Amino acid sequence: MGCELGKLAFVNRQGSEGADNLNEAPPAPAPPDPRLPLTAKQKYSMLASWKGISRAMEPTGIYMFIRLFEEHKELLELFTRFKELRTREAQQNSMELAEHATKVMTTLDEGIKELDNLDSFFQYLTQVGASHKKIPGFKPEYFWKIEKPFLEAVKMTLGDRYTENVENIYQITIKLIIETLVKGYGT
Repeated sequence: MGCELGKLAFVNRQGSEGADNLNEAPPAPAPPDPRLPLTAKQKYSMLASWKGISRAMEPTGIYMFIRLFEEHKELLELFTRFKELRTREAQQNSMELAEHATKVMTTLDEGIKELDNLDSFFQYLTQVGASHKKIPGFKPEYFWKIEKPFLEAVKMTLGDRYTENVENIYQITIKLIIETLVKGYGT
C-alpha cells in the first residue's frame, strides 16, 4: 500500500509525465575508455587499495628506491643529491632520498588519481616523462627499471591486502604509467 501511495504522490507532483518516467530504466553507465586496460571493477579496486599507499607515501617511496638501487647500482649516479649513499642504511636515513621518493610517489599518486579522467592522466604523465630529458645521462628505458621495485614496495605497504588480484591490477597500472612516461620522454 505504501508503494502505491508513493507512486500517487509522485504522479501528483510530476503530472502525467512523471508516471511515464516510473517505468523507464536508469541511464546506462558510460562505456569504459578503451585506453584504460582495466575493467571498471579493477579500476575501483586500484583506487581503493591506493588509499593505503597514499597514507604511507614516504616509506613506500624510500623502500622503492632502495630496491631500485640494490638492483641497479648504476642508476644511483644519476642522482647528484644522494649518489654518495652506497649503503641501505645511508639511503634509509637520507633526507634527500626521502624528499625525492616522496616527490616520485606524489607524481604516481597524481597519475593514479586521474584514472577517472584519462585525458588528464595521459597529459600529466607525458609532461613528467618529457621533464626527464633535462636529467644528464637519463635514458627512457630507465623508467622500466622502477617497475619491479614499485611492485615490491606496494606489496610491502599493503601487506595482507596485496592479493593476487591486486598484484595483477598494479602490474597493469604501472605498465600503463611507464609506457606513458616513455612516450612523454620521446616527444
